Amino acid sequence: MKNTRHVPAVTSLPQSPRDEADHRVRRYALTMTIRIVCFGLMILVQPYGWYTWVFGIAAAVLPYIAVVFANAGSDSTETTAESPVQELDAPRPAPIETETSAPPVFTIHEGPKDR
Repeated sequence: MKNTRHVPAVTSLPQSPRDEADHRVRRYALTMTIRIVCFGLMILVQPYGWYTWVFGIAAAVLPYIAVVFANAGSDSTETTAESPVQELDAPRPAPIETETSAPPVFTIHEGPKDR
């Protein structure tokens, strides 16, 4: 009976830490850009009305939301990491029988004379 092993796929590996951090920074920057736009609209849009309060509340709440989303990471996506130690069942090549000489030996002498 042949023992079959699961071959890991590259697409099943989790996102790299650098890519995840870049994604979180982009999401934070986008949220803070929306906050700046809301703050600007709160001041520039005339006449003042109920929408002024909406822009003001959004400008006040968005920093908290941006930090929470940035620190959340990718915990919401479930990924199963594959073990990189798994091996493929492959036939091992037969040893080549040739007349071999002794491998070369390199000797390194360390001491005050070598400086």
